[in-house]
Amino acid sequence: MTPTPMPQTPNARREAIRDILASEQIGSQKELRERLADKGIEVTQATLSRDLVDMRATKVRTAEGSRVYSVPDIDGALTHEGEGGRLRLQKWCQALLVTSILVDHQLVLRTTVGGANLLGSAIDAVRLEEIAGTIAGDDTILVICRSAADARATQKYLMELAEPGQMPDLD
Repeated sequence: MTPTPMPQTPNARREAIRDILASEQIGSQKELRERLADKGIEVTQATLSRDLVDMRATKVRTAEGSRVYSVPDIDGALTHEGEGGRLRLQKWCQALLVTSILVDHQLVLRTTVGGANLLGSAIDAVRLEEIAGTIAGDDTILVICRSAADARATQKYLMELAEPGQMPDLD
C-alpha cells in the first residue's frame, strides 16, 4: 500500500508523529522512525529527537510497566476529537487507569505514576457533556461532573473503557 502523500515540512512531520503517538504505544525513537517511514516520512535520528523535544514529548509508564512516548494535547487536531479522541481515551484508560472513587458529583481517578496529565488530557479532548472539568496531578485526576447521575455514568463509561473489548456508549 502506498503511503498518503504529505508535504515534507516540519509541521506535517510533527502532525504525523502526534497521530502515531495518539494511536499507538511507541517506546523508542527507532520504533517511531520506522512508523514514520511506513507513512513515507524519512527523518534522521537527530531531527526526530529535536521534534520530540519541541513537541514536549515525555515517556510515561503504562499499567503493564512499559514506558511509551506521549505528547500534550495542545493543538486540537482531529486525531484527538470525535472517534479518534474516543479511541485515544480508550487506549489511555486501558494503559493508565488504576481505580475510580465516586464522591457525589465528582470522580477521583488514580493512574500509574506520571499518567494523570495524559489521561486527563484525553478525557478533556473528548468533551463529554457530563463533565464540567478536570484537574490532574501526577497520579490523580479530579473529574468534576455536572450532577451525581452524570458522575455515575461517567465512572461506568471510563471503567468500561479500561477493560479490553468493545467501546461502550455513555448512557
